[in-house]
Amino acid sequence: MKKILVISLLTSVVLSSCVSKKQYADLESNFNKKKQELVDVKADLMKCKIEAEKVSALESQIGDLKKDKEKTLEYVDNLTVLSKSASDNIKETLAQMGKKDEYIQHIQKAMTRKDSINLALGFQLKSVLKEGFNDQDIQVDVEKTVVYISIADKLLFKSGSSTVSGEAKSVLGKVAQVISAQPDLEVMVEGYTDNKPISTAGIKDNWDLSVKRATSIIRVLQTDFSIEPSRLIAAGRSEYKPLESNDTVEGRSRNRRTRIVLMPKLEQFFELLENKVD
Repeated sequence: MKKILVISLLTSVVLSSCVSKKQYADLESNFNKKKQELVDVKADLMKCKIEAEKVSALESQIGDLKKDKEKTLEYVDNLTVLSKSASDNIKETLAQMGKKDEYIQHIQKAMTRKDSINLALGFQLKSVLKEGFNDQDIQVDVEKTVVYISIADKLLFKSGSSTVSGEAKSVLGKVAQVISAQPDLEVMVEGYTDNKPISTAGIKDNWDLSVKRATSIIRVLQTDFSIEPSRLIAAGRSEYKPLESNDTVEGRSRNRRTRIVLMPKLEQFFELLENKVD
């Protein structure tokens, strides 16, 4: 009877221990998850603080400039030793400076608006391209007024070929939808290779291959997806702009890529710079 009681007690302890370990493991997993979330939140908070400090510094500079301008105008108004003509000339100069300030602010607002449009455009591209493709094979980046779409060549071409594969058109079709909705953008397609030499009947070297691949993408955008050819630019970069070292298989794979660059038309910038502030 005593043996049975002891065995029963031991069994209860073991079961209790198993339950406790499982609960502990769950708690530990939840703790690690929350800990990582806290780290991410702190990182985002630090970024916000840095941006807030930048904004505060700029606002302080603007305030100082306004005070300097007010003091200068006050000084000019109180001048008694200068002739009225000289005083008027100084006021006119200050007025012209004010117009230049307005002109600069006008350009800054236009650039800010363009940046916002490009951020939205980049988000849209990421949304339409994320399904069915590896994040490492297609990357979308936004830098100031330009949007970059980098596509691994294994999604577009066979090795050593400049012929666009049938599967590639599903990728290019999604990109073309976004391009069509932004008629004010120019589209430059850049071909990149690794440093492995190539020489075939139709391709002389990596310069030739990179340009032919860019041109092939251009033709698909124009012929299959009706992108206006006057908006399209083909460029070859050969092996001379690598992302990683060509000493490894992985590095060479990353360096073989095609980049589609969405950028504002140059004439739009010239028109912007030529606008006068009344």
